[in-house]
Amino acid sequence: MDVRFVNAPLVLKYEECSARYDILKKEYDSLSEYEEDSIGQWLKLARAKGETSDSDQVLLTLMIELHRKMDTLMMIIREEEREFLNLSDISKIEAIGYEHFKLEKGVLEKGKKYYARVAMPVFPKRDIPLFFNAVENNVAHVVLMHQKDIKDWSAYVVARERVMIRELKKRGV
Repeated sequence: MDVRFVNAPLVLKYEECSARYDILKKEYDSLSEYEEDSIGQWLKLARAKGETSDSDQVLLTLMIELHRKMDTLMMIIREEEREFLNLSDISKIEAIGYEHFKLEKGVLEKGKKYYARVAMPVFPKRDIPLFFNAVENNVAHVVLMHQKDIKDWSAYVVARERVMIRELKKRGV
């Protein structure tokens, strides 16, 4: 297998999904870009109507994230925090590619399908849900991820590649 990986210190919460696929898929669907909250649904509708075409997209995104943070704070105050499914395993990701990632340890069963959440250091910070197949005991191929999450994942790969290139230049390689 010829996959280009770049170092990426991420944490993966996961579990093999054959026993609870329907429950895991339901959580995956609920974590989509627009299913999270009412402002996400409003934004989707406004974009569909073309009402945001004259808006400054950066400012709009910042305002929406501010609104979401306020909602989160209100939920904490009311002790209504969103609960995620408890996934059975946790592992550190050593490196990522555009459709693959590599774990530090060989803990996967080759050929099995898994559901996972990855805490991504993107804006806004969030857990990205995904399904993956184990290609090797430490290498996974992502088979299902939300469209916006694919963009953020790819942007993170590019950012990590740039870090790697700068480090190589500093070492004179």
